[in-house]
Amino acid sequence: MPRLLRALPLTLIVGAAFFLGLRGEPDVATACAFDPLRPATYEADALRTRYLLALDGAATNQLLPGDGYFALPQVETGTRANRAEGPRALPVEVLRAIGWVESSLTMASRSTRFESIGPALVSFDCGHGVMQVTSGMTVPLGDGDRPSGNQTAVATSYPHNIARGAVILASKWNDAPQLRPIAGTDTGGDPAIIENWYYAVWAYNGFTGPGSKKSNHPLEPTLSWPRAGYECDGTQSRTRYPYQELVWGCMANPAVRENQQLWAAVPATLPDFTEPQFYEAVRLTNFAFPYRDMDIPTPRPAHQTQRPSVSNVASLLLGNPRLGVDQSSVTIRTNGTPDQATARIRVSNTGTGLLSWSASSSDGFLVVTPPAGSAVGSGVPCTSGDCPAGEIEVTINPSLLPASRATATITISSPNASGSTTVRVQVFADFEVAVPGTSRAP
Repeated sequence: MPRLLRALPLTLIVGAAFFLGLRGEPDVATACAFDPLRPATYEADALRTRYLLALDGAATNQLLPGDGYFALPQVETGTRANRAEGPRALPVEVLRAIGWVESSLTMASRSTRFESIGPALVSFDCGHGVMQVTSGMTVPLGDGDRPSGNQTAVATSYPHNIARGAVILASKWNDAPQLRPIAGTDTGGDPAIIENWYYAVWAYNGFTGPGSKKSNHPLEPTLSWPRAGYECDGTQSRTRYPYQELVWGCMANPAVRENQQLWAAVPATLPDFTEPQFYEAVRLTNFAFPYRDMDIPTPRPAHQTQRPSVSNVASLLLGNPRLGVDQSSVTIRTNGTPDQATARIRVSNTGTGLLSWSASSSDGFLVVTPPAGSAVGSGVPCTSGDCPAGEIEVTINPSLLPASRATATITISSPNASGSTTVRVQVFADFEVAVPGTSRAP
């Protein structure tokens, strides 16, 4: 399917800026982890088969179950009086719809072809990839003021990105009752009931109300009421709906690609604000921290999540990547041919699955583009000439060169494969230097 026919991701919709800044609610998004450059990443197939499988795995904690950053926490159960730790699982139906609302289930920019490598999808406020992960994707960075391994994985690996999005959603659920209200007071706050995720989904995009830059409050005075349900087909303005209603609409109206629905429709029920039990709880005067008076029963009819039947998903999607680099040293000549002014280093995955990598230079005069990327191994479809290897372009910022001849190094490492490689860079720059205090005669 041509790339231009993809549904526009939320990050590109005019006027949607206010939707994106609060996934993880960073205090200030001063700069993105890889600014001013953009990492590269792998874009999977047009039918989103691999993304949907990753969503199944993330919802059931099967992608990275032992990882302290990407594994699902225990999802709590109960109401205010009896909150307790529960299973490491959440409704995949909700996760799929969030992924579609955030990015149309894509990892890379619109210019990137399916089953190829290209610039990553990064929003103005540092939302990255499929789940538009913002939390943890701004400065400060990792060791040496460089992007950390977790940041590299979120930006360049769709399984890690989706897993982190699931962690953030679970953390929003677990914020109740201390920081958020509870949905499901009559069903024991059961996380297996899709409708009980109403407040957690609201919070995924920002638990905002009137007076904020963008209110997600369903009774926000600037939103029309009553309003037609969101159809998730591109015919309605997203700015006229609170975020959670976008997600509910996409659960009920699956995206269609190549005449196929991408997931089974789930007509999850929204709170009916014509009913006093919902209106009285959610009314604007109750929107005040810690939101104790906003607890609601489960909207009816309720729907139980259908746990995905998947196995070996981590092995299939993550594989066993191995870092490969095609050169140990390169030379750049600034006064040579155009080809000599740029060095290129190929980063490959000699193993299986998807390799994430990052590249950092030892000196500021080396410019490394992209600063991070992906390389596919065996078993990962690649139908374009943009992969399986990633390519690093090395150029020089002459204003930072310490001398006409200099040596520096580039370290290439991976957060999901062991080891790293150092490439030596020799620079020859024969400058013409004028005599101080003189000028060319006219």
